[in-house]
Amino acid sequence: MKASLVLVAALAVVAVAAAEEKFTTKYDNVDLDEILGNERLFNKYAQCLLEEGDSNCTADGKELKKAIPDALSNECAKCNEKQKAGTKKVLKHLINHKKDTWEQLKAKYDPEGTYSKKYEEREKELHE
Repeated sequence: MKASLVLVAALAVVAVAAAEEKFTTKYDNVDLDEILGNERLFNKYAQCLLEEGDSNCTADGKELKKAIPDALSNECAKCNEKQKAGTKKVLKHLINHKKDTWEQLKAKYDPEGTYSKKYEEREKELHE
């Protein structure tokens, strides 16, 4: 009886830890096409990601800004499939249509070029 109680408690701890290992899905339904197609909206998000503070960020922008370093370091392991697809869509747009912003983001989030080198082949696949 004691052993099964310990096992149940251990499984509960593992389940909670596993649940915490994913990014929030709260913003999964943000319309990325609307943001990417609207210069004003796009620039607000870019400003949020590039500035030091969060004063110009929406709630989803703050969450994204907080997630980027972790997503870069572990190949988006905490992302769900929808988040991975959204990331690919945004990166493709940046690489092909917003090169200056893409370079600024890389300079901020990858100043040593570590991730650029690591993801070089994936980036090449996104070029149109």
